[in-house]
Amino acid sequence: MDQALRRSLKESRAHGDEHLPFGTYWFRYGPGEHVIDCHWHEEAEIFYCVEGETLFQIDTDYFPVRAGEAVFVDGSDIHAAHALGEAGCAFFSLVFDTNLLASAHYDAVQENLILPLQERKATFPRHIKRGDPCESGLLDHIVSIMKSCSDELPGFAGAVKGHLYLMLAETVGQGKTCNRTASNRSESSKLERLKTVIHYIQHNYENPIRLSELASLIPMSEGQFCRFFKSMTRQTPMDYINSYRIRQAAELLRDPERKISDVALEVGYDNISYFIRVFRKTMKCSPSEFRKKLRTGVEV
Repeated sequence: MDQALRRSLKESRAHGDEHLPFGTYWFRYGPGEHVIDCHWHEEAEIFYCVEGETLFQIDTDYFPVRAGEAVFVDGSDIHAAHALGEAGCAFFSLVFDTNLLASAHYDAVQENLILPLQERKATFPRHIKRGDPCESGLLDHIVSIMKSCSDELPGFAGAVKGHLYLMLAETVGQGKTCNRTASNRSESSKLERLKTVIHYIQHNYENPIRLSELASLIPMSEGQFCRFFKSMTRQTPMDYINSYRIRQAAELLRDPERKISDVALEVGYDNISYFIRVFRKTMKCSPSEFRKKLRTGVEV
């Protein structure tokens, strides 16, 4: 795939830094809300469902993730999620560079554990559930990681790293690793086409985008394209565009000097009333209410 295309689809958020190469996130979403837009990052990710139920997507696979279950996302996998059920969902996410686990010298750990993980030859189960003894053990480690990241006691980063080592060692030791190097040609083609469309949206969201423009990128008829896009993302093209625009707007609104009307224009809305309506639908509050929550320290 064209490297410029891969970079454009890549999530821009930095997850930690060289000193602490992982990021931790806690989120809560209402019933039916779109939790994560389609994206990818070079780092691996552990997604742990704390409450409710989430429909998770990795590449072209979809599966429900319930409270107490987890998902492992290999680096560079496209992933997305939606809240399921009537209660919404809450989740914890650990995004980490697998180099966090790399040995200083090429040793048995590097050869037998870390490199196979990085090369996707021996990686974690994708959907981690209770019932299987190995997976139950992995979930216990994830809960411990979550607690360490929440408490942030001195040395917590070492606890995170230690639990990740133990998770990998136990998975390898019990023969539960997964080889995800094999690619399905049909699925790869679908993902390449999806990436092309998302690349275009992410680079042109501030301008009007017509359905015919997106369909011509693949190319498909407009009807075929709408069916294809929804089958891949569980969103219509316009739902995805609006969701992406509103999330960009939410970041801009963190700057108190920006006028709401200017933010609307910057993300592609020339009708302020429509912008407010779409913002409320996506964020469950108006732009002004969103800013008030920021000022009062309410998590948004």
